[in-house]
Amino acid sequence: MTTFSDLGLSPVVVDALTKLGFEEPTPIQQEAIPALLTGRDVLGQAATGTGKTAAFSLPLLEHWLLGEEAAEPLVLIVTPTRELCLQVSEAFHSFGRDAGIVVTPIYGGQEYGRQIRALKRGTHVVVATPGRALDHISRGTLSLASIKAVVLDEADEMLDLGFADELDAIFDALPGKVQTALFSATLPPRIARIAEDRLSDPIRIAIAKAPAADGETPRVPQIAYVVGKNYRIPALGRILDLEAPELAIIFARTRNEVDDLTEALRARGFSVEALHGGLDQPTRDRVMRRARSGQVDAIVATDVAARGIDLENLTHVINFGIPASYETYIHRIGRTGRAGRSGTAITILEPREHRHLRMLEKVTKAKIEIRSVPSATDVRAKRLELLRGSIEEILAAENTEALERFRVVVESLCEEHDPFEVAAAALKLAQENEGADDDDTDIPTFTDRQRTRQEKRGERTRSDRTGDPEPGMTRIFIGAGRFAGIRPGDIVGAIANEAGISSKAIGAIEISDRFTLAEVESETAETVVAALQDARFKGRTVTVKLDGGQPQRKGRSNSDSFPQKREEKRFDGERSVRKDRSDRADRSERFERFDAAERRPRGERRGPRR
Repeated sequence: MTTFSDLGLSPVVVDALTKLGFEEPTPIQQEAIPALLTGRDVLGQAATGTGKTAAFSLPLLEHWLLGEEAAEPLVLIVTPTRELCLQVSEAFHSFGRDAGIVVTPIYGGQEYGRQIRALKRGTHVVVATPGRALDHISRGTLSLASIKAVVLDEADEMLDLGFADELDAIFDALPGKVQTALFSATLPPRIARIAEDRLSDPIRIAIAKAPAADGETPRVPQIAYVVGKNYRIPALGRILDLEAPELAIIFARTRNEVDDLTEALRARGFSVEALHGGLDQPTRDRVMRRARSGQVDAIVATDVAARGIDLENLTHVINFGIPASYETYIHRIGRTGRAGRSGTAITILEPREHRHLRMLEKVTKAKIEIRSVPSATDVRAKRLELLRGSIEEILAAENTEALERFRVVVESLCEEHDPFEVAAAALKLAQENEGADDDDTDIPTFTDRQRTRQEKRGERTRSDRTGDPEPGMTRIFIGAGRFAGIRPGDIVGAIANEAGISSKAIGAIEISDRFTLAEVESETAETVVAALQDARFKGRTVTVKLDGGQPQRKGRSNSDSFPQKREEKRFDGERSVRKDRSDRADRSERFERFDAAERRPRGERRGPRR
């Protein structure tokens, strides 16, 4: 068996991997680590979930960072989304924590001041989304003068999101030749062109996705609860109450999410422990001892922290959201139901994520049952059932001496009250002392019928969708369109990275000549608008607001026709009417200036796209 030591990694790095539960390198790690340790460029193709993060983090840590002071960054890692940025940051931090490596994530949706302060303190590694990285470079708050290595992670997704110009600008800002690694799940021609332009004699690595062998796909019952974002934590609490697991692992995506979820569940009366890369080894050992001894209801963990964990008393695996890859999902739910033991896999997802269920059913070759979130009545009934069982165990015990000291109290109460009322009062008190939280929140349900209907909607392309927004969606107006060179990927990338919104939460996008209408989930609409106020589209800030008046669509998409009269709501609550002619004149003048600014001599590079 090949070990990490065999790949050329030093003892300090290998020890960190051992503490995290890494035992044997994956195929992509076996190929990429030795290549990157030599300083060569690498072009790697491997599916998500195959261990790419460790494949580039470990050799760059070993080759460039050990023994270096945290000052200007030496390694730059570019990721397409905020979620992946945080995942890579956490993993790199876990690998290099014992060596004192400082990792700084930079992504849209977080205040600039916090990121600037972190960069000024000094760092070894910057993990960034393209748009936010370019913003810091333009501001002079992120220096690339000392960069030794750069990694493009999930390069194909970055191009799909419209970040080609940002990547070009980032490469142009690098100090001459640096070690470059490009990892992608696929290698289409546009990725090949980037590799040809930016990589020097790269080592090419292609790892085929290994199909699951018969019997390896988990066969545990799979259940899904589709819940609105604001109801996920109350729903999780009720599910834990109803399932009453002996021990559950709840998987969250990031360290911050683990901490927040742990505190929320503790506030609801559950015995919960957190497990992530920020914990030292003694703390991890304590958590595991408590878990094995039955002292906790659940462990909330990240994938990296939970690697290598095997708990015999684990009865439930709960995904708090759709994992980053289907391979990760299989790996998670395979932790329970081992060696003939019973187990249950539960996924709590948002309505916009429901389309993933079909693919999860395909890769696991098993049906996923969609259930309604338990009601408050269901939870109370379950608690009483468990309490009754506990009382029956006490009454069935041969030794009842422990009850003697309570007899005097019971007999005295029964002289004044009905014995049944005394017993009921005792049960009520026992349940309250357990910290039970009677949560009467009305949680909307998502039925199979709704699932089918929305899946059919999802089969339509964005360009096919016109008219009113889908239920639960709100349109936002963006004051740039085709004349400014706007493409759907520009809009998706800006919303996803600046607002920290998953691309799955973005609906129809309609691009007209001079403006764009984009649908986002209603509960996030104001957040998106606020986040995009300082965003740049094709190098310019534009008006972003909730869409108040819709363009007329008379049988043709992307129309630029407007009503002859348009009412605008003023701040004083009165309504004014602008005539069509003046409105068009104002718009024409404004967009003429905008278009003129966009015109450049041939061969001049356009500004960064946000």
